Amino acid sequence: MGPSQSAPPPAERRALDVICLGRLAVDLYAQQLGARLEDVASFAKYLGGSSANIAFGCARLGLRTAMASRVGDDHMGRFLTETLAAEGCDVSHVSIDRDRLSALVLLGIRDRETFPLVFYRQDCADMAVRDEDVEEPFIASSRAFLVTGTHLSTEHVHRVSSLAIDRARRHGVATVLDIDYRPVLWGLTQPAAGEQRFVRSDRVTAHLQQMLPRFDVVVGTEEEFRIAGGREDLVDSLRAVRALTPAVLAVKLGARGSAVFDGEVPSRIEEEHVVPGFPVRVMNVLGAGDAFMAGLLKGWLSSASWREAARMANACGALVVARHACSASMPTPDELEYFMGRPGLDRPDQDVQLARLHRVSRKRGRWDDLAVLAFDHRAQFKDLAQEAGAAESRIPELKGLLVRAAAGTEQALGLQGHVGALLDDTYGEDALFAASGRGWWVGRPVEVPGSRPLQFEGGRSIGTRLTSWPRDHVVKCLVRFHPDDPAVLRAEQETQLRALYGAVQESGHELLLEVIPPTEPPCDDRTIARALDRIYEIGIYPEWWKLAPMSRESWKQVDDLVARRDPWCRGVLVLGLNAPIEELAAGFREAALSDSCRGFAVGRTIWQEPSRDWLAGQIGDAELIARVRASFETLIRAWRSSRERRKEATA
Repeated sequence: MGPSQSAPPPAERRALDVICLGRLAVDLYAQQLGARLEDVASFAKYLGGSSANIAFGCARLGLRTAMASRVGDDHMGRFLTETLAAEGCDVSHVSIDRDRLSALVLLGIRDRETFPLVFYRQDCADMAVRDEDVEEPFIASSRAFLVTGTHLSTEHVHRVSSLAIDRARRHGVATVLDIDYRPVLWGLTQPAAGEQRFVRSDRVTAHLQQMLPRFDVVVGTEEEFRIAGGREDLVDSLRAVRALTPAVLAVKLGARGSAVFDGEVPSRIEEEHVVPGFPVRVMNVLGAGDAFMAGLLKGWLSSASWREAARMANACGALVVARHACSASMPTPDELEYFMGRPGLDRPDQDVQLARLHRVSRKRGRWDDLAVLAFDHRAQFKDLAQEAGAAESRIPELKGLLVRAAAGTEQALGLQGHVGALLDDTYGEDALFAASGRGWWVGRPVEVPGSRPLQFEGGRSIGTRLTSWPRDHVVKCLVRFHPDDPAVLRAEQETQLRALYGAVQESGHELLLEVIPPTEPPCDDRTIARALDRIYEIGIYPEWWKLAPMSRESWKQVDDLVARRDPWCRGVLVLGLNAPIEELAAGFREAALSDSCRGFAVGRTIWQEPSRDWLAGQIGDAELIARVRASFETLIRAWRSSRERRKEATA
């Protein structure tokens, strides 16, 4: 494919846009910025490896993407495949290697120029990729095929990569090389010198030059083109590469931007050849090149001009270089549009709207028709135990039985993906462990029960508490909030809510606000909508709201408010307030008409009476579970019946 034929096959003729072959590893990045790697105390875990980062970034930008690689039969391998799949990347050709472990990378962030990097890749799974991981029908199903330089560095991966490239070219699949030169992975440095970006090597140059004629697009930094071309001068190196291949050459120039040559290489790279970059304050340079490639592929495979594609690539690289992670920092189309439309935004990591877009516009699983058993209550369970004359130490066992009841309902009604639990770690820590990992929606409270103004369990440092929570647990906070509260009280409540919101933005947890207005000042049909509007007004956008049953008019007000204020909101759950089942069922009929309501989270209505009897020794475990299940399942049927009636009415 010469430069005049550099367009990939049309999208409608292939199932995939791009397949990425190469490194797939776990990145552990230091959380203490400025520390020596020796002194780092904690690390954040991300999906990593250049090819995997590119695949992740392409999928996040909306390309139909697949990964070809291998992972170990280990926990980290499952993390890697699950992370790619959650982003929409096809992992059908990421094989499980039962003889090797998944690869690992440690990174420190010493300053804006120094990033100590250690690769743990001795006989790792992704370097044992096999022929069947790049089978011909799979390769032929894509418009483009990408390989990175690491997978040309040993005899084995070179053979498999060459086989895949041959298959791609045989079927008209455009071939892309990210030079991705890591001297340590070519055996040219000490094993711990992963941060060393350039070592001259005639062996590597000769090896790359043997492969260059087989690619339609070649991408690299200035140093990477110097190793590919075998010259000290960049232009001389580019011309040496051009002599070997008619491929499109994309050069990453750091903060200056990039340059793309679809034809003759000029004698000098003047400013008119450069697509300007987006100067930003650097946090972590690793991953910027992978983001650049994802953006370039997105533009190219979307029929943009090379200059337009390069500008998009520059923006992707700038966003990632300003953030901590590689893969997790990749932008969504909404982020990219926002950032590219605001030239001069040199601290994207501090832009509130951009941070919000990064959080909410990425792919997230949808929760709908949620049936959440709420037993995060603490004071109520303590009171029940006292009334029954039971030891407080029995409450954890009781909460474990409630998890079993919810699990039984899920299995009996086939509700996988629609069941949840709200529970605490005061009495319910073991129950939390039992509820986690089931694919449930799980929420946990942070408020001191009954506090007004709002207080948090464990004190004001709520962010510290969240560091030990699984990332998929939802932070639930009940606040007794009225828009007409006295100014001093409202100010204190809002200060606490802002602190909580800042903590979940930092921790990555979703937030559910349960808003229950007090009886004084008086409430009317507009009180809830006004309360929510005030919370939005102070810059708080919870993923979830939890509200009491309301009139149809009040639901309409909430729907309109959410649609106007926060179209990214995950939804509203109906709470119970210990109302009788029949009363809740009537409330469900109104809630089911709401566009924003996603289900219910009900507690005492379901478990209070059987729990009292169990604590008093009047019933055993089996009867407790049976009675809880009966009430829970009655409410589920009532909710689903109301939703069906809505569907029939709108059909």
